[in-house]
Amino acid sequence: MSTPSARSGAFATLALVAVTAVWGSTFFLVKDLVQRVAVADFLAVRFVIAALAMVLLFARPLMQLPRRQWLQGLGLGTLYGVAQLLQTTGQIYASASVSGFVTGMYVVFTPLLGTLLLRQRMPSVTWVAVLLATGGLALLSLQGFSVNRGVVLVLIAAVLYGMHIVGLGQWSRAGDAFALSTVQMLAVATVCLLATLPHGPKLPPDRGVWIALIYMALAAGAGAMLVQTWAQAHMPATRAAIVMTLEPVFAAGFAVAFGGE
Repeated sequence: MSTPSARSGAFATLALVAVTAVWGSTFFLVKDLVQRVAVADFLAVRFVIAALAMVLLFARPLMQLPRRQWLQGLGLGTLYGVAQLLQTTGQIYASASVSGFVTGMYVVFTPLLGTLLLRQRMPSVTWVAVLLATGGLALLSLQGFSVNRGVVLVLIAAVLYGMHIVGLGQWSRAGDAFALSTVQMLAVATVCLLATLPHGPKLPPDRGVWIALIYMALAAGAGAMLVQTWAQAHMPATRAAIVMTLEPVFAAGFAVAFGGE
């Protein structure tokens, strides 16, 4: 019979797989949207909607969160917000499938950063899993690969995502997942709003863009941040990163099925 912790770990893994599917579905949408809306404007509106939704839902646990965890959440959210700006800008210059592959390189950066920053010792089987996941990503995502400005920006974003995953693995607690994810989203929204200065964010031009933005704000933004924060309270950071390598697999699948790649 499985133990409660084993069941929680298995459920957390399935929840994180669902998050990666939602994230993967956004790559081809973003590729189209950033041709019509400035990156900073798009992200600012998206994450402000997500942050407002989360504050309304989780106001009470947010007020009960200790100051230390507020600071941790703000730091994690700032990393995530900068990564979003870099990744989304990079998607202007790189295809959705290549962007998905390069983003997935956080599976390599996460154990490296855990070793360098936290002195974590990784068993050999973890490194084997990392190498297999990276090779699988390349086979599934790439038909050709050239390094351009977009690839460099997305690669830097992948490093920041790796730092976010490591930090979340250290600081996330299941009981504080609602509040910690809300603080992170507030920080992400602030970073993206600052990126729109001096003019401030411009609203989407039509209904189609609004629908895509609301989906990405609520499902791929607020919902995904909440689930990731909760799931990482139940698994090591490197394991989470390996599970999340499904994101570029889903990105490539959606790009082929719906994005014309």
